[in-house]
Amino acid sequence: MKIDSDLMRGVTPSVILNLLKARKMYGYEMIKVVNERTNNVFQWKEGSLYPCLHKLESSKLIQSEWLTAANGKRRKYYSLTSNGLEVLDAKKAELNLFLHSVNTLFENALI
Repeated sequence: MKIDSDLMRGVTPSVILNLLKARKMYGYEMIKVVNERTNNVFQWKEGSLYPCLHKLESSKLIQSEWLTAANGKRRKYYSLTSNGLEVLDAKKAELNLFLHSVNTLFENALI
């Protein structure tokens, strides 16, 4: 089953922030992790991820630095800022409220 692109676009920034709460990651690594963890229900592509990363970085929610990986390749790693952590906490609460409300509507057969 494919997820609507508008719905996916709406949660992508929050998912990125949540991934970066655990550790620094580079873009392609995020794609692999998300695709694997969701059994490819989320099928992130570079063309949609990187514009979101740039927007989050320009909003000072994440920051980046070039590092040399264990295999010798230079990669741009992203990490969460303190402001990004605050926004993530607010977004999680907002998403939980939204999902609870939608589930309540479905359970009560109003939709």
